[in-house]
Amino acid sequence: MSSLVIDKSARVGAGVTFGHNVIIGGSVSIGDGCLIGSNVVIHEGSSIGANVRIDDNSVIGKLPMRAANSIFKDEKKPDGTKIGDNAIIGACVIIYAGAAIGEKVLVADLASVRENVSVGAFTIVGRGVAIENFCEIGSRVKLETNAYITAYSKIEDNCFVAPNVCTSNDNFLGRTKERFNKMKGVTLKKGARIGANATILPGVTVHEDALVAAGSVVTRDVAARKVALGAPARIARDVAPEQLLENQ
Repeated sequence: MSSLVIDKSARVGAGVTFGHNVIIGGSVSIGDGCLIGSNVVIHEGSSIGANVRIDDNSVIGKLPMRAANSIFKDEKKPDGTKIGDNAIIGACVIIYAGAAIGEKVLVADLASVRENVSVGAFTIVGRGVAIENFCEIGSRVKLETNAYITAYSKIEDNCFVAPNVCTSNDNFLGRTKERFNKMKGVTLKKGARIGANATILPGVTVHEDALVAAGSVVTRDVAARKVALGAPARIARDVAPEQLLENQ
């Protein structure tokens, strides 16, 4: 037996289609022409743009939870989740409260986007990608399958992050109180590209149009338009001119 529960304070636009067993919380806004799959939960205060597709078993606007010893201290409840027009949200996706997803973004199956994250227009968040809290993701970025974007990271426009890339923000690996004041994610400047299975260590900046080769371990900044490879990564050569963003 299926059910549809819509809070009386929610606003639902014209032509919205719902699957089975959907729950729409208080003060939710859903734009015209949306397609909401089965077993979807949209939590209080979320705003869904027009012509958005949300596939089965996804959760939008989930409140964050904290372990007793978490370094993150919640001072206030996050704002509602915002999803822009024509976005596509895959199956079994979790997008937390306080996240902002731009127009025509694709968030693929099994991905998670934490609170206080922004994702720019036309970006692809691939299958199984995890974006931790306090991250900024630009427009036309590609985050491929199972990439892990650590908290406090910034990825600028037109970056490419290949499958299974791992980023880190804790040089102390969970030990000593000193680490609490030195948490720092990674920064990928405009057009930077990271190859499959590369690891980027805390605080590293990969500059404009730089390329990190597959399997590399990046322990220091990578200069603009350079290719870095190895473990630890070293500068090997210039990026070929035909690969530069300005020549695309």
